Amino acid sequence: DVPKSEVAEREEAILAFWQEHDIFNRSLKQPAGDAPKGDYVFYDGPPFATGLPHYGHILAGTMKDAIPRFWTMQGYHVRRQWGWDCHGLPVENLIEKKLGLATKRDIEAYGIKNFNEAARESVMEYADDWRQIIPRMGRFVDMENDYKTMDSTYTESVWWVFKQLYEKGLVFEGFKSMHLCPRCGTTLSNFEVNQGYKDIKDISVFVEFPLVDEPGTSLLAWTTTPWTLPGNMALAVNEEIEYAVIDVKTETGAKRLVLAKDRVAAVLKESEYTVVEMWTGKDLLGKKIEPPFPWLATQLTEEAPNAWTVLHADFVEVGEEGTGIVHIAPAYGEDDMKLGQKHGLPIIHHVDEGGHFKDFVTDFAGQLVKPKDDEESEVNHMDADIEIIRALAAKGRLFAKEKITHSYPHCWRCDTPLLNYATTSWFVDVPSIKDKLVAANETVGWVPEHVGTNRFGKWLEGARDWAVSRQRYWGAPLPIWKNPETNEVKVFGSRKDMQKYAPTSGNTYFTMRHGLAESNVKHVISCNKENSDGLTEEGKQQVEAVVANLPEQIDIIIHSGFQRTKETAEIVAAAHPEAEVIEDDRVRELDLSDDYEGGKWKDYNAQFATWEDRFTKKLEGSENRRDVQMRMGAFIESLEETYADKKILIVSHAGPLFGLECFVKGLSLKESEAYFADEAAYHANAEVRELVYAPLPHNDYYELDFHRPYIDDFVLEENGVQLERIPDVFDCWFESGSMPYAQFHYPFEQSFGRSHSPLDSAHGVTVPASTAPSETVSAKSDLIPKSLLKEQSVQLEFEQRCFPAQFIAEGLDQTRGWFYSMLVLGVALFGKSPFENVIVNGLVLAEDGKKMSKSLQNYPDPLDLANRVGVDAMRFYLLSSPVIRGEDLNFSEKEVLELQRKNIGRLHNVLAMYEMYADGGESRSDSPHVLDRWIIARLNQLVAESTAGYKAYELDKATRPITDFIDDLSVWYLRRSRDRLKGEDTEDKTRALATLRYTLRTLALVMAPAMPFYAEYLWQAVKEEGDAESVHLGKWPEGGEVDHWLIGCMVTTRDVVSAGLELRTKAKLNVRQPLASVKFKVESNGVIIPDEFIPLIKDELNVKEVISDSVLKNLAELDTTLTPELLAEGAVRELMRAVQGRRKAEGLAPEDPIVLTIDTDETGQVAVAANQDLLVKTVGADSLIFAKTEGEVVKAGEFAFTFSIQKL
Repeated sequence: DVPKSEVAEREEAILAFWQEHDIFNRSLKQPAGDAPKGDYVFYDGPPFATGLPHYGHILAGTMKDAIPRFWTMQGYHVRRQWGWDCHGLPVENLIEKKLGLATKRDIEAYGIKNFNEAARESVMEYADDWRQIIPRMGRFVDMENDYKTMDSTYTESVWWVFKQLYEKGLVFEGFKSMHLCPRCGTTLSNFEVNQGYKDIKDISVFVEFPLVDEPGTSLLAWTTTPWTLPGNMALAVNEEIEYAVIDVKTETGAKRLVLAKDRVAAVLKESEYTVVEMWTGKDLLGKKIEPPFPWLATQLTEEAPNAWTVLHADFVEVGEEGTGIVHIAPAYGEDDMKLGQKHGLPIIHHVDEGGHFKDFVTDFAGQLVKPKDDEESEVNHMDADIEIIRALAAKGRLFAKEKITHSYPHCWRCDTPLLNYATTSWFVDVPSIKDKLVAANETVGWVPEHVGTNRFGKWLEGARDWAVSRQRYWGAPLPIWKNPETNEVKVFGSRKDMQKYAPTSGNTYFTMRHGLAESNVKHVISCNKENSDGLTEEGKQQVEAVVANLPEQIDIIIHSGFQRTKETAEIVAAAHPEAEVIEDDRVRELDLSDDYEGGKWKDYNAQFATWEDRFTKKLEGSENRRDVQMRMGAFIESLEETYADKKILIVSHAGPLFGLECFVKGLSLKESEAYFADEAAYHANAEVRELVYAPLPHNDYYELDFHRPYIDDFVLEENGVQLERIPDVFDCWFESGSMPYAQFHYPFEQSFGRSHSPLDSAHGVTVPASTAPSETVSAKSDLIPKSLLKEQSVQLEFEQRCFPAQFIAEGLDQTRGWFYSMLVLGVALFGKSPFENVIVNGLVLAEDGKKMSKSLQNYPDPLDLANRVGVDAMRFYLLSSPVIRGEDLNFSEKEVLELQRKNIGRLHNVLAMYEMYADGGESRSDSPHVLDRWIIARLNQLVAESTAGYKAYELDKATRPITDFIDDLSVWYLRRSRDRLKGEDTEDKTRALATLRYTLRTLALVMAPAMPFYAEYLWQAVKEEGDAESVHLGKWPEGGEVDHWLIGCMVTTRDVVSAGLELRTKAKLNVRQPLASVKFKVESNGVIIPDEFIPLIKDELNVKEVISDSVLKNLAELDTTLTPELLAEGAVRELMRAVQGRRKAEGLAPEDPIVLTIDTDETGQVAVAANQDLLVKTVGADSLIFAKTEGEVVKAGEFAFTFSIQKL
């Protein structure tokens, strides 16, 4: 618990101000104080909420905040919707650890349902912490209307994306050699594999393969994966290579071996050998070999004439390793598999998908072939290899072994060594669109550029098929079913697609609300079945009028048993005497505690803060909306099971019928909230609607849920044949890559009411907080609300308003993750990149260059640092550092503190000086003073540089000039203007204050994207009448033309001053000692110093005269001759400094007059008298007295003064 600094407390007060005044939402509706110019589209890559935010999140979040703030100030609507990444191996691994589950078998024993529910609960474990921390980091983002990748609406859009690809011929099922994580039990995509390579030590072996027809002669092959040798089915050579037949002496006797001629010396090393003859690779082709182990032969089910034969392969080369002969295990390598398929070799696995030797490998059955290292249990990744090597040695087949270090792929999530494993998967055919991907990438602006052209561009050029299926549990399921009789594949792109194959009873359902009742007239709650709340005369007439429009035949009428529904059902039954009338309590009104009976619906509804509360919050003795939806869902399912081909009328109440419709349509909470906002959502009294029912997968809450096991248990049929679902889930990168569409639930865009579609939400229009109507809702004619836009117009509007993004930002690792998956899907779907500009950040490391580690405690906690230094300093430090150009940053708390001092500390002092002298009425007008003109020129330069930086997405160039400007403002402008601010020249003082106010006001706007807190504080202090309430509602400054000549003159002036001060230091003459003159070189830096700059040099260097000299060798030259007059003035200036110090020590304000008493000798009195006007004016002395006094002593050369002051 770090005590909060003044800076932190100030920031938290500003955060409260933003929240209280709804600044973020107002900036969406009226960016830069006006109607939006248009949409600036930004996509925010969703994080996991399974842990607290770290510096990587803060860095990415700050980049994602600064750019949208800038474009908002340019007048654009910048939608910023938060999202949560919920699926995939990262979450599954956490749950496995939490539940102590080691394998997929463990998970299935625990239960897929239980496992996935645990995952669902965990993904939002830290969400509330994020909702506190992210705003505290200064970020403007909508976290209330967030999306989650586990939402059914999100999954439905993912399905749509997949089906689009399938229909374009870009999806196929294939059997390929892929990388498998044996612990996770699933294959990985090539870009996932590339994230996990690391150097490890292994054992390579040289293995002898005896030739069947030439006893005593063996081919020598080399491999780095001994565990694959039980799967050997052939050897590969290159027919162009020369091979030597050699006799070699070994410890076990003489041997005749065959290997590439050019590898003999390297392989045999110091062994004694003789070359017997030379063969070509062609000579070896077709020769039969003896396999190293017998087990695979027992698994052959058909003839394989080329099994254990020498084959030709172009990939066999003579390099710096190996023997020129390659061991081929077709099930464990891409080249091996292709060669095996070419020659008809069967692909037989001796290792299961869990990474264990299968039972038929009798000597090693059940052993892990490549386990993860575990020191505690003494497991080593080489254990199985060592056992294989021992077995080879025992059989006399081991020629040699060597320890090697090589790069080996590991699982990016659990760090288990991967296996190259032939298996079936579903793929996206990326190579077929590779050229389009490369072309699309060339349209993207990358910062830094080399990431896009080199790292990402090269990756695209080598694009391979993307394996998008995973043999896992917690993820969006593949929407693929197969007909087991025809083997035909069905790919569904929506819930409606799927419902077409869902078997139903053939029943036709009609829903009807009771007619107008007494409680409707009084607008009161009537939820007690025993109440005699019957129909009014008007209500009876409503029902009678509707009966005539019902179908000719109603087979069954079901009512709730309430008086009003019973009377309604009786009127209908009178017209349908053949109908069976049933009372069923499951369709009753909302079951509330008697405490609410007779009360107002609005009072009841007021107890729920949000729509979600109405489903999850339980009032004592009462149902909530979820309870109602569950019983109504169970009710309709029971009708499906009980009846067939019946026309059934359900007479119920508005709320339960609404819940029934939401269940049948599979509406999410957000969709049901939007539907509820439509007046047509609730049945009007006596209104009848046809309810079209087809099953959907749902969870125990009767909510649409596509997750396993609900989707696994969902029955689909075609012509009476039950379809079989492919049980896999999506690669979570496919889900992330679908984010541009799925966050909007595109293209389904169900517009249940005006302004409530996802596309409207993209414009910042949100569904208003709904209040449940009483049961007196006006009738609407349309039975089922329909989408307002047809498919083509939906796509057009989507592309106009939501696609592509002008900007995205993530870390360097996402070049082969989110950036890649988004580009592939965007190009495949729309023929273009889904993003136009990308900022790629590097890693934030500890100060010592190591990875930040909680256990090592080698970095400051972000919240603690915020409490000490403030968020603005952290943000600026990150944005102005090389990390925003893809480079790594060694995070330095010291540097953050330094930036806080240089930027906010200095600026706070400038503001304090302004507030000390300002009266609040200053309004800028053109000032002739050179300092005012210069600082405005520098301000215009700052605006131009910062604007250019933001527009180029170069955040360092947008932010670093701020530090330089604050330095100029504080160290030069304010210091040189201090006397003007407190001077007697009222006109000049007003101009200086007006210039300073204008400068600070403009600076606040420029600072706003990077340092939003202090920018707001500054804005509140200096804003003018008519300005926006918040700096973040303000318009980005346009800036005037930059006067480079004036800026150059001031640079030269300051260079002369710096040179003069250096000469003073060398001469050991402090600045309070006046000097006669300084000379400066006339055309230093190519700029002549105009006359109006000369007083600045005089004052800064404390010289009487400034002389230009065209032949001067150095930039400046001081006359250091000290006359008696100069010495006297110097002594008085020392006295002035001491008096000013005494005033400050005694807490006097600048305007407080004093009596100054000085005790000095005659020489001192003469010196004071000669400089009396300067002295009294500077120290604010109303009178000066020479008299004996006790006080502070000042000595300056031969002069000595004792003085005291007294406030008048």
